[in-house]
Amino acid sequence: MNSVAATPGPEETDTRVSVIMPVYNAEQTLLRSAESVLAQTFGRVELILIDDGSRDGSAAIIAELAARDDRVVAIRQANAGVAAARNAGLRAARGTHIAFLDSDDWWVPRKLELQLARMRQTGARICYASYQRVAEDGRLLSKVSPPLSVDYRRMLGSNHIGNLTGIYERGLGEASFQRMGHEDYVFWLERVRQAGSAVRVEDDEPLAYYLVRNGSVSANKLRAAGWQWRIYRQVEGLSAPRAAWYMIHYIRNALWKRKPMPT
Repeated sequence: MNSVAATPGPEETDTRVSVIMPVYNAEQTLLRSAESVLAQTFGRVELILIDDGSRDGSAAIIAELAARDDRVVAIRQANAGVAAARNAGLRAARGTHIAFLDSDDWWVPRKLELQLARMRQTGARICYASYQRVAEDGRLLSKVSPPLSVDYRRMLGSNHIGNLTGIYERGLGEASFQRMGHEDYVFWLERVRQAGSAVRVEDDEPLAYYLVRNGSVSANKLRAAGWQWRIYRQVEGLSAPRAAWYMIHYIRNALWKRKPMPT
């Protein structure tokens, strides 16, 4: 079935965004996430759904989405983890730009439109945005508002690019996710190093919603700090004093990002 997305303007006809979404036992949230991509005001997207060996009803939902919208690409693989699923999506992607969304998060309708406009305006090859953290019961926890621009040194102090908001030009070269803690951070750290810098959409309104699950891996702060130290020392090759300096900034930024919404 043909999609019913809006007709792109003349400046957009050569642009296509590949959106990579790993799926694992996500039958409760997958439809909302996928439809937030397919409902984008910028309609030249391909949504690559990688079923990472789900054992629930996710496969049936993916099949239904692919049947009703020809922008959906379905991939099935044995369970190998989120990094392997994203890498499978990267290998299948055909777009000029790459973006990511997990199967329990979602976008506002103008997310891609605003980011592509910002990239054309600035010449940036990477763009990101503010996003809203949401509890499983629907409570708004906090808004994450990254700086207007970042370079590699600033990224060492904190991952300012939420994976659910990042988009980059495919021309930066091929990339892959490493199977390790904070793989999102390592990925965007390398992308920014290659691009030189990245920019945020000027408007600070959240363009995406990040679902914070009870007991999620990212909620284990001690373990996350250990991952961060390993990235500084083993992946980026920083000296112990320099790693410690950036670790202080990482902790400070992590505490600032998690401030609750005012009541």
